[in-house]
Amino acid sequence: MARREKGGFWVGLAAVVFYPLTAIGKRVYVGAEKIPRQGPAVLVMNHISHLDPVVDAVFVHRQKRVPRFFLKESLRHVPVFGKVVDGSGQIPVARGSSAAGDSLKAAHEALAEGKLIVIYPEGTITKDPAGWPKESFTGVARLALQNDVPVIPIARWGTNQIYNGYTKKLTPFPRKTVTHLVGDPLDLSAYAGANTRSASTLRQVTKLMMDEVTRLLAEIRHEEPPAKKPEDGA
Repeated sequence: MARREKGGFWVGLAAVVFYPLTAIGKRVYVGAEKIPRQGPAVLVMNHISHLDPVVDAVFVHRQKRVPRFFLKESLRHVPVFGKVVDGSGQIPVARGSSAAGDSLKAAHEALAEGKLIVIYPEGTITKDPAGWPKESFTGVARLALQNDVPVIPIARWGTNQIYNGYTKKLTPFPRKTVTHLVGDPLDLSAYAGANTRSASTLRQVTKLMMDEVTRLLAEIRHEEPPAKKPEDGA
């Protein structure tokens, strides 16, 4: 049995706070055994609610791994929470500044050190009223192509029914089911040696990733996704 990845004091503190919060929903994990119990990996997920990072952090932690998220740099200045962000190895993103590229550099370093990264390629919660993924940013493709690590698609559904980020409506009761469905590691061998500066290649790889996340989401929802994504990323 694989040992739990050590996270230190701040990860432990976050777990103490986050675990009770996620009890607001009923957990269903399908395919969680596909997440590597050690070594580097990139988890590619959809984004439907501001609750997602908390719920997903607990999901990953239950698999004995320490999740590293891309988070707004401004969160580092929030009392106490900023300490958790730094102490648990999260990756700050200084959007719209010359330092924005430092986040990808930090992500490369984390993977080189055998860490696990959780990424939401959409960047923000989807604006699609039905909750389907929108067109995504291509940083995830660059990260995947430049690192020989497992890239695992995961769909999650139900957090948006607890907290709607656009109406700001919290509906904890009756308890909702939050489902995580983990797919197989993506086969990116066709892109081995590809030019990671090619916008076309990065868009293709990003589409491949998010198409699989969307397929998994459709499986959870027992619905067909729309033929066209609701809005463009960059």
